[in-house]
Amino acid sequence: MAIPRQLPNTITIVRILCAPVFLWLLLADAGADGALRWWAAALFIVAIATDGIDGYLARKHEIVTDLGKLLDPIADKVLTGFAFIGLSILAELPWWVTIVVLIREIGITVYRFMVVSDHVLAAAWMGKLKTVAQALALSLALLPLWTLVGEWIFWVNGVMMTIAVILTIASGVDYIVSEVRAARAKRSSS
Repeated sequence: MAIPRQLPNTITIVRILCAPVFLWLLLADAGADGALRWWAAALFIVAIATDGIDGYLARKHEIVTDLGKLLDPIADKVLTGFAFIGLSILAELPWWVTIVVLIREIGITVYRFMVVSDHVLAAAWMGKLKTVAQALALSLALLPLWTLVGEWIFWVNGVMMTIAVILTIASGVDYIVSEVRAARAKRSSS
């Protein structure tokens, strides 16, 4: 069964549009751990899950586009960036964590736009692993599970967030090293 050619990119764009709605729900709850917090967490989880869906559809139906390769990681960064910022605004995550993550994410995104006329910098395996780790860590941090299972979940959240931050930094370094190697190889073959 054929799907519309633009469906994967449409899903990606919807993920971007969900980000401000998610942030509004999170901040409107203001740390009260009420219904809006649960809705914000649910919207985040559904939106971030679409990352796998749009990529799967594009690969399965052989409709991978350069626009999709460019927009998909940006959609992830917008959604996760809003989550990091929202948690820091609520004082549930240290600002230094958010700043480190945002510097890496914005840096790679700016670089993607700088080289887009030369080549599309698609997500590498470590970048994908970073996105999964961030999605899991943020989902745990957003869901007010402590209201159901107790405060021990904060320890689990801390471990998951640490893994996500380490992978965020490592994947940023991986992108830089890969691009430097590719540039050297291109120069030496010219």
